[in-house]
Amino acid sequence: MPHTLHTSICDLLGCRYPILQSGMGGVARSELAAAVSEAGAFGCLGMVRETPAKILEQIDEVRARTDKPFGVNLIPAATDPELFNAELDACLSAGVETLVYFWDIVPDAIKRAKDHGCRVVHQVGHVDAAVQAEAAGADAIIAQGVEAGGHVHGSVSSLVLLPQIVDAVSIPVLGSGGFASGRSLVAAMSLGAQGIQCGTRFLATDESFAHDIHKQRVIEAAATDTLHTDAFAINWPPHSPVRVIKNEVTERFVERPFGYLPEDFEREPIAEEEGRPVYLLSTDSPLKSMTGDLEKLALFAGQVSGLIHSTEPAAKVVQRIVDEALVALNELANRIPR
Repeated sequence: MPHTLHTSICDLLGCRYPILQSGMGGVARSELAAAVSEAGAFGCLGMVRETPAKILEQIDEVRARTDKPFGVNLIPAATDPELFNAELDACLSAGVETLVYFWDIVPDAIKRAKDHGCRVVHQVGHVDAAVQAEAAGADAIIAQGVEAGGHVHGSVSSLVLLPQIVDAVSIPVLGSGGFASGRSLVAAMSLGAQGIQCGTRFLATDESFAHDIHKQRVIEAAATDTLHTDAFAINWPPHSPVRVIKNEVTERFVERPFGYLPEDFEREPIAEEEGRPVYLLSTDSPLKSMTGDLEKLALFAGQVSGLIHSTEPAAKVVQRIVDEALVALNELANRIPR
């Protein structure tokens, strides 16, 4: 492996390249996580609010596909405590070595994982949260900029947030939000990051469990075609902003993207997944297992969608990022007078 791309996050997580795949709930299942890890990056299962049985099944499937390290993404603050405890128990009983948490810092969730010898990587959107996560025992921080797709916890761009968090903590930091290429990996490293996390780029891969409708919309979208809004709130705590691709549903939110969903909002089923109703303005995104009016669901995607023009195998995405990063580093070296 080229020395220039080996960072401390590679040593911590056991991966070859400093590229993490975001644990996108529903989308990041065993096929995607395994493909990313097998390619030398770090795959992650998105198991938010899944049953313990489902989590154990997915862990077994990843291990059947690859012997490379991978993680599991859970969200303590956005999951019923009883379910979260059962999810965590399942991960720990299965010997998961890395857990990736997101949203508000829950020190007990970090402590429980650490007490069982598990590494914890915590994604945050604020400097204060990064400091709190480190104090609670986290091993690494993912600094998520407002450009990111899906749930977005902050309001500052990656370019500004990343170096602030790097300066505020002593543990490795990864950049997330706007990163999908080798050039962006080099940019993140120049800001002090030890690597990057990519979500939208891996959503539009062959192995992703996202529905083809969702993948196609990502491919077609420009950077200006996304909306930052808290309208898609069913299943999550109130006022939890997301970034989605604009559709006919979001037209009513363009002028007023925040504070729309009233507490007495009447749920309207517009799709279904194996007998489970999927509601308008829920945080469910279109998956391969769903049927119905999928175009009206939350089409999660970051502004980096403007750089994505086709679906392809996850391994090809990883290799392109690595190759581009090495070219970018070489070009930078050649520009510096000796």
